[in-house]
Amino acid sequence: MTEFLKEYDVIVIGGGHAGIEAAYASSRKGVSTLMITINLDTIGFMPCNPSVGGPAKGIVVREVDALGGLMGRVADKTNIQSKMLNTAKGPAVRALRMQSDKVEYQLEMKRILEDTPNLDIEQAMVKELIIENNKVVGLKTMLGTAYKAKTVIITTGTYLRGEIVIGDIKYSSGPNHQMPSIDLPKQLEELGFDLVRFKTGTPPRVNADSVDFSKTAIQPGDNEKHAFSYETTEYVEDQVPCWLTYTNTSTHKIIDKNLGRSAMYSGVIQGTGPRYCPSIEDKYVRFNDKERHQLFLEPEGRNTKEIYVQGLSTSLPDDVQRDMVHSIAGLENAVIMRNGYAIEYDAINPTTLWPTLETKLINGLFTAGQINGTSGYEEAAGQGIMAGINAACKILEEEPMILGRDEAYIGVLIDDLVTKGTNEPYRLLTSRAEHRLLLRHDNADMRLTEKAYEYGLITEERYKKFCDKRNAVQNEIERLKTFRITPTQKTLEKLQELNSAEIRDGILAIDMLRRPELSYENIMYLAEDDTKLARDVIEQVEIEVKYEGYIKKSLQQVEKLKKMNEMKIPKDLDYDDVPSLAIEAREKLKKVLPLTIGQASRISGVNPADISILLVFLEQRRGRNDE
Repeated sequence: MTEFLKEYDVIVIGGGHAGIEAAYASSRKGVSTLMITINLDTIGFMPCNPSVGGPAKGIVVREVDALGGLMGRVADKTNIQSKMLNTAKGPAVRALRMQSDKVEYQLEMKRILEDTPNLDIEQAMVKELIIENNKVVGLKTMLGTAYKAKTVIITTGTYLRGEIVIGDIKYSSGPNHQMPSIDLPKQLEELGFDLVRFKTGTPPRVNADSVDFSKTAIQPGDNEKHAFSYETTEYVEDQVPCWLTYTNTSTHKIIDKNLGRSAMYSGVIQGTGPRYCPSIEDKYVRFNDKERHQLFLEPEGRNTKEIYVQGLSTSLPDDVQRDMVHSIAGLENAVIMRNGYAIEYDAINPTTLWPTLETKLINGLFTAGQINGTSGYEEAAGQGIMAGINAACKILEEEPMILGRDEAYIGVLIDDLVTKGTNEPYRLLTSRAEHRLLLRHDNADMRLTEKAYEYGLITEERYKKFCDKRNAVQNEIERLKTFRITPTQKTLEKLQELNSAEIRDGILAIDMLRRPELSYENIMYLAEDDTKLARDVIEQVEIEVKYEGYIKKSLQQVEKLKKMNEMKIPKDLDYDDVPSLAIEAREKLKKVLPLTIGQASRISGVNPADISILLVFLEQRRGRNDE
């Protein structure tokens, strides 16, 4: 009989980006939560790039914030540079990216968690889960201490049987030479989980004092004030620049000469690496027609000399890394403070998860983050907050929160993982979202704050502020339909200046705003209207008016798919009973166990004919049940 030290509703294993959001979400739901992490000093640690956001990823950060999470808020407070990407393109692909002060980010995350009610934090290594009748009931640490739990969330990142690789040297380690987790992945295999071996990597860090920045191009942040969090009111003014340089033919000759010594090409690395974040040696091989590859020199913080050489991820030996770095303009005399390395680790096959991120094999056990086969801090945070919410909902006997592909990038991410799986580290891209015009940076709060409020994840004050903004947007759009802009001399001169067609009769303000070359400010000037609105309200009004036709079309597509997504498939359905299903479809359906017809239709290997057969069978089954 196991003797438990204490009982919790939720225990989160891991203190990375997934673990933070999971623990914070479950504790905000009012359930007792314990976070166990190998090292308290690495809570919120950024083992790779010291930045948050980017295409698609930045929108995930906004969604996490709309659901009451931490990543956006802490990124805003500790940012050293911010940039809005793709501003010359449409709103569907615009995204915010921030450089963070790596150490300050960690410290702020730890401080918030330590002050969070219903949340305890402990430094320990988890040795094993305690399972009874296929249900998780607790866990035991390496020191023999046991904790009882109603649910457990595993967010172990790249620590499961982690191995660092540099050249032909390979040793057991988590990221940045932390202790790896050895016993837990062995138990997961024994429990029937299908583990895969993945790989990721990081570039060298160099001393800023040894860099000749005059040979690089400065990359300043935006002058405009940006924020991930809808709660941010104070902005960092003194931004720190990054710098741009490139590899060259000398760099490529060094790589070519030493490819046999690269862990990737010598056979030392067995794991599959990320397609969209390749090592420099992989880029050289795959894109050998390119004369150069860009590298960004990114400061890791205000109080450190370390510079992250973005784009130079490598597992080449130490001496080759030095030669390679010294061949680059501006880095001829650079002093390497930390070597680049590759890290191999275990991940589970995510098709063994329900859309709630609870495992199908063990009741009450959830997983989130890189253990589910993803790459990136933002993807981890998005999964973490959903796992935390749904673990708490399970305990409180509430309906789980499952976000649709039309509701959030987080919904796209989780649906892709649990429905299609992944054979390489999964990275979220805008191209993965078929409804991306609906899933914009600017409207994450419009999509998710109402839901967050219903689930008790945000305060009454924050919800009221959101309602005021939503009403302001709707009221202004309606107001623009009520007055006209007339062809006065002043109006015609301004239109000519803005390269906009002249008007002969009065035109409704809302119709003028539909012109792509005219902004809301232009319309107010032409109408001699001195209405003052918040910047985020103006942004929403402009996008909703200018893209109204496209948005309506997207919403119509969503409605067509809604019926399929609402058609439930019984959990106890035996696909062997469904006649005429293709063998491949039968195998895939039995493996994924989709909850709806919509999910079934997205499984690779299940074609429309199989869906038709399944629909007919389910209809006949319902008829028999009715009789």
